Amino acid sequence: MILTGAGRCWRGLVFALPGLWVLGVVVFELLSPLGTPFIQLLAAAPAIACAGSGRRQCVVLGGGCALFALVPLGSSGHPDPMGRAGTCCAILAVVVAGYLTTGRRLRLLRELERLREIAATAQQALLRPLPPRIDGITVAGGHLSASEGALVGGDLYEALATPHGVRIVMGDVRGHGLGAIGTVAAVLGSFREAAHDEVELPGVLRRLERALQRHLGQRAGAEPRTAAPGAPVGAPAPKQEDERERSCAEEFVTVLLLELRADGEVAVLNCGHPWPYRLRCAADGGARAVVVTSGEPLPPLGAFPLPAEMPVMRLPRLLPGDALVLHTDGAEDARNAAGAFFPLESVLAEAAHGTPIVPATVVEHVRCALLRHTGGLLTDDIALLALRDDRQRLPVHTPHADLARVGRPRS
Repeated sequence: MILTGAGRCWRGLVFALPGLWVLGVVVFELLSPLGTPFIQLLAAAPAIACAGSGRRQCVVLGGGCALFALVPLGSSGHPDPMGRAGTCCAILAVVVAGYLTTGRRLRLLRELERLREIAATAQQALLRPLPPRIDGITVAGGHLSASEGALVGGDLYEALATPHGVRIVMGDVRGHGLGAIGTVAAVLGSFREAAHDEVELPGVLRRLERALQRHLGQRAGAEPRTAAPGAPVGAPAPKQEDERERSCAEEFVTVLLLELRADGEVAVLNCGHPWPYRLRCAADGGARAVVVTSGEPLPPLGAFPLPAEMPVMRLPRLLPGDALVLHTDGAEDARNAAGAFFPLESVLAEAAHGTPIVPATVVEHVRCALLRHTGGLLTDDIALLALRDDRQRLPVHTPHADLARVGRPRS
């Protein structure tokens, strides 16, 4: 572990605090004008050492305090052997208790660190980091969870290079935090398979819907059922049955599916999700952030069945150097202490200032601005995904241009 300057100072203070306490007690004992005994306060030193350091420091300091307790100090007159012996026994008792408590604390801390490492690995496997480039597209993603200590919440995103183009999903599960991770896992797992297997985007969306329905059905069946008082053994409670069915019926996921093709064409299916922003550098060195829309979105997945026909919508062609920023509604709905909404559009324009637009810089700039705006107190999960098209377009050859080139004399 690498300690900063402030961390080293704090650690040194923790080690020095028990010694400072002992020194203070001895000084008060020596300088007490009324002969008031302060030596009993030495019993607190081992407890201070155990709270801030390990076993060795606790034992060494406890022994030193016991020795000090046996030596008559100050102007208190005749020494009190019984009182000093009692103080010595109290110090030794605190040393033993601190020794055992510190050992248990260290074991619990090691176990907690292992559990945190396992949880972080599992969450990163679920919402895995994106590669910096995917088939000529520069990509960067970021996530902020409203649950303290969680890396993943109710938002999801993924970008994959497939035979049908670069396919991207951005979604938002109803609710937030750890309770939505199961639904996130079901939707992401289905997308990672369907994005390669399905030729058309509507087929991918139908696969996501079926995966969500299976997940909700399994979750409803796995919840325990308790019978009402006086009901026969094994009979489910009607109220709890209705509440469970209503909870599953209210579960939904907003989804934005994108397909970036080699010619810069962007195909999209939107199920109740916010539309993305398009970033483009201006001639004066600045940047513009504009919401790109393409018709009325479909209802969120799970709220209503998908229609039989789902026409794929088209966004404006993504030119080389242009960028798209996908986000969940937590970014636009974030408020500060005064109740003002987060100005996502203006922050995106600031983040994209300069040429070229760097997706990782855009994501980090928005993330820091969100934390400043909310003071770190998030009420909803937030996900961001920025991508820039770096693929070079080949010139389109027409038959007339080819004939003119054939008939042109060689120099």
